[in-house]
Amino acid sequence: MDSSPELQQLLEQEKEKMMMNEIVGKLTNECWDKCITATPESKFRSGETTCLSNCAQRFLDMSMIIAQRFETH
Repeated sequence: MDSSPELQQLLEQEKEKMMMNEIVGKLTNECWDKCITATPESKFRSGETTCLSNCAQRFLDMSMIIAQRFETH
């Protein structure tokens, strides 16, 4: 049974959405646990904001490196 190109494209899009949701979930858990030391008040402390930003950037950079390696193999 052959799948239509439209169905294949829809399945690829859904797969990509699932992968992005997984990445965001991991990013949130890892960086939150690393950077937030107490229950947040109405806003994050300066050090927490910096830590979250740096953590997110490193996580995304590493994800891109891993994705590129999979594409080349």
